[in-house]
Amino acid sequence: MTASLANSSSFKRARRGLLAAAGAALLASLGTTPALAQGDWPAGKVITWVVPYPPGGSTDVLGRNVAQRIGTALGTNVIVENKAGATGTIGAAWVAKAAPDGYTLLGTSIGPQAIAPHLMGKLPYDHIAAFEPVVILGTIPHMLVVGAKQPYKTVAELVAAGKAQPGKLAYASGGNGTILQMQGELLQQQTGARFIHIPYKGDTPALQDTLGEQVQFMFAPVAAALPHVQAGKLRALAVTSAKRLPALPDVPTMGEVGMKDFVVEQWQAVFAPAKTPQAVVQRLNQDINQALKDPGVVALADKLGISLVGGTPQQLGDLQKADSAKWAQVIKDGNIKAE
Repeated sequence: MTASLANSSSFKRARRGLLAAAGAALLASLGTTPALAQGDWPAGKVITWVVPYPPGGSTDVLGRNVAQRIGTALGTNVIVENKAGATGTIGAAWVAKAAPDGYTLLGTSIGPQAIAPHLMGKLPYDHIAAFEPVVILGTIPHMLVVGAKQPYKTVAELVAAGKAQPGKLAYASGGNGTILQMQGELLQQQTGARFIHIPYKGDTPALQDTLGEQVQFMFAPVAAALPHVQAGKLRALAVTSAKRLPALPDVPTMGEVGMKDFVVEQWQAVFAPAKTPQAVVQRLNQDINQALKDPGVVALADKLGISLVGGTPQQLGDLQKADSAKWAQVIKDGNIKAE
């Protein structure tokens, strides 16, 4: 294990602490939200919520539901625009260049905000400095799955095969620079096994080829893979959450199988352009936190496999910086390049 990965437990502890503290800080944040004078923002103007992915994914679906509710709370319309491409950085770049007036928001995920910038060379914006964090929407745990006909019953058996036959076993991901690829790379770096990465145009085709045995394994979002595990078409070897999942009580965590620095969850969050007034950021934070308590949003998140979080802008900012540093190191150590 490299020294950088040996020290990655600090990222894990910081990340878990940020998420654990979100609920405790929520009431305080609601009680200190600055008031906006009558006639100020939003004053009936339309707000644009940019999703840097195609329609239909979890980021898009959850974002649309939250956007509708904050529109009602603010007394205005919030329209969702999909600006997909370049692993989510096209939409991020568009928001980074928007006026910092509270009328343009970015509903995005860990990929464009903490991983892709380290793969894509120089972007036309700084992925941290160009944005004001607003709030964490939620997190998505993953599971390491193999096809039902694969011989591997444990993570140890899969790793052993990856060492005995370096470069022979393949894993799928939803594309270069995604959190799914990063987990495969992290597995290699922690164990010394060597696998082939097969990127697909989205999680769904990657999962289909894992089901079809064209690849040996993948790290898949729990909500997408769970029905196939329950139907016996996939075998779950481990989950990437800090604790076992209620839906899979017999499936160990990656930590339990010896991967002590392998708590990995895909977060979704909202950002505004840098220099957006803090009163606007705090009002958005308040209304989105309220939306995350809505029974309809809670039910939708459960269906999507998302654990709702909420919390303060500071918690999102700290989480983004910690994960950006962690994945930058993994990308450097693995000499990973955008293809």
